[in-house]
Amino acid sequence: MSGTNAMPPNETARLAAARAYECFDSEPEFEFDALTRLAAHAFAAPIAIIGMIDSDRVWLKSRLGWSARELDRSESFCAHTALSLLEPFVIEDLSADERFKSNPWVTENPRLRFYAGAPVVDRANNTLATIAVLDVRPRAFSGSQRTALMDLATAVMTTLQARRNALEISRHAMTDQLTKIGNRARLQQSITIELSHARRHDQSFAVLSMDLDGFKRLNEAHGHAAGDEVLCLVTERLNQLVRDGDTLVRLGADEFAIVTRHCDKDEAAALAERISKAIHEPMALAGGAVVRIGISIGAAIYTNAVSSVDMLLSQAEQALYRAKQRNASRRLAPLSV
Repeated sequence: MSGTNAMPPNETARLAAARAYECFDSEPEFEFDALTRLAAHAFAAPIAIIGMIDSDRVWLKSRLGWSARELDRSESFCAHTALSLLEPFVIEDLSADERFKSNPWVTENPRLRFYAGAPVVDRANNTLATIAVLDVRPRAFSGSQRTALMDLATAVMTTLQARRNALEISRHAMTDQLTKIGNRARLQQSITIELSHARRHDQSFAVLSMDLDGFKRLNEAHGHAAGDEVLCLVTERLNQLVRDGDTLVRLGADEFAIVTRHCDKDEAAALAERISKAIHEPMALAGGAVVRIGISIGAAIYTNAVSSVDMLLSQAEQALYRAKQRNASRRLAPLSV
């Protein structure tokens, strides 16, 4: 749809704000589709869209009467809407407008003739998205219709905020509050996702179950505050070893786990060796003490024989138990598979 290379004066902040809502490339959702249907019905329009404005594209979070999932921002009518904060952007006859009469969506199918879009604006005056109606015939758009379209844009902003709040609540429920990594609920979710992926693509993945060696003695010697500090330092070291796409969680007390995609037995063993060496390095605490701790690691590798999340977790926990039994001295822990 052709448009403009103009950018809002706050484009950097606007883009960061839009991406913070985590809507780009997301699946269709009922709440947004309901607003799109409402817009199409209210204005008797054959096409209605809700578009999130990215740096170089408009991602259609919801669409009715339109097949594409995204549009080139430089060719999008919505790019003009992004420059407006207080009123809709309306072109009653696209073919008569010098800015758009040569646009391919005007000159070729579907030969659009009408566009009306309202900016979806947050409290910091960032235009995050647009809600728009389009038609293949020219039409007038009254003042009351413009007001109604702006009201729908407010409803889209409210829906975006509600979605973001729900994501934050869900993320909080899956986060360990001390270390700020995932918790047991996040582990269950991650394994469920990886099981589905592995079955579709016939690829292995691993679950590493880990338990710190000597943590109880450390707590007794240095106090629980030092123990919490060690847990955070362990988390930092583990985070440096996991790959993008892997899931690191704290299961409670001194127990951790990693879900790592595309990982076979040898790769899991190599990762466990790196973890053991990293964790065994001395740790300097804020109070001046220098401590050293070990870690035991058990791994379970997905195979076609694995039928459930609980089965794979049980295999990892059994492997960890065997590792701890063999590692009675609580030094560098061998991998048990």
